Amino acid sequence: MNTHELIQELREKNGSKIVLFVADGLGGLPLTPGGLTELETAKTPNLDACAKVGVTGLSLPVLPGITPGSGPGHLGLFGYDPLEYRIGRGILEALGINFQVTAKDVAIRGNFCTLGADGKITDRRAGRPTTERCVEIVNKLRTIKVPGCELFVEPVKEHRFVLVVRGEGLGDKVNDTDPQAVGVTPLPAKGADPASQKTADLINQFIAKANEVLKADAPTNGLTLRGFASQPQIISFPELYGMRSAALAVYPMYRGLARLVGMDILDAGDSLGSQVAKLKEVWNDYDFFFLHYKYTDSTGEDGNFPAKVQMIERFDAIIPEVRALKPDVLIVTGDHSTPSKMKSHSFHPVPTLLVADDVRTDEVTEFGERNCLRGGLGQFQAMHLMLLAMAHAGRFGKYGA
Repeated sequence: MNTHELIQELREKNGSKIVLFVADGLGGLPLTPGGLTELETAKTPNLDACAKVGVTGLSLPVLPGITPGSGPGHLGLFGYDPLEYRIGRGILEALGINFQVTAKDVAIRGNFCTLGADGKITDRRAGRPTTERCVEIVNKLRTIKVPGCELFVEPVKEHRFVLVVRGEGLGDKVNDTDPQAVGVTPLPAKGADPASQKTADLINQFIAKANEVLKADAPTNGLTLRGFASQPQIISFPELYGMRSAALAVYPMYRGLARLVGMDILDAGDSLGSQVAKLKEVWNDYDFFFLHYKYTDSTGEDGNFPAKVQMIERFDAIIPEVRALKPDVLIVTGDHSTPSKMKSHSFHPVPTLLVADDVRTDEVTEFGERNCLRGGLGQFQAMHLMLLAMAHAGRFGKYGA
């Protein structure tokens, strides 16, 4: 019996409510040895109040020492083993904008970047253009034709877009063309098997034509591609947990993650305030609520320590409105750490807190990395967090006689 089979055997229905509130990239690092992280620097009276009555710990998105992407990070939080369910970012971006993926499709997440005269990347995110600029450039890419396939290019947000390649016999085992660095050229696409090499050949033709089409459009004069993926097979969240589940997320990728596992995707506006307003509106219609907050991650990726502190404080300020709804279980965590010092995702464990009536409290009174290291949850794999949520919500029966 695997964990999912056990969950389906033990689950019980009741009227409890579970809120999973994800501050993307929450964990951080001090800028100097012995200093404070972004979370420890921020004034977080409301999260500290949760820590006093709840239990804390540090979650491992995948395994110790493994740096996760956002997809694996969230799948773990939803209770799916990210080593078993390897889902490329492209499919998540496509689902996030409600693109109808078919069995013949390979979906890819694209980033606009800035290329110098020598073809080397000078800005991996093209200065974070407006979404309006993204739409404008995508329209130019839609003029590109590659023999042997259909191409679909769709805008997402800021520097992000989706490319879908549709054709017969395409594989998705293709490397990212993003070298994850500046001062170097984008990588050529290469396939790990014949079907994937067919995809790579089509992609390299597309990139060559795209570079020609965009050459006069600096800073959005280049692109990189990541997360080649076909449609996966995965048990749905409602089928697994027996809960009516809703996702309130602003960014398309996270809506795509929730759609992938079968949650209802609700229009929650574009701010924390509108997300929580929608939460209040639909409170009686669902059992489980996934809320996502992006800006703790994007400020970390920008290497902006003070801005990440500010975004954490903004996140903290909305917590009382969520608690006022009296969820039976409130979980606050991140999908991974994004230290401003590193300007990227990292392998560091993520601060996590759980508030429920029957929680066994610990001695932690302030929510931060070092305090969570002393927390009662200890360090645990994120894919076990939903087990704790279900148990504290009274949604599990007893295992065995």
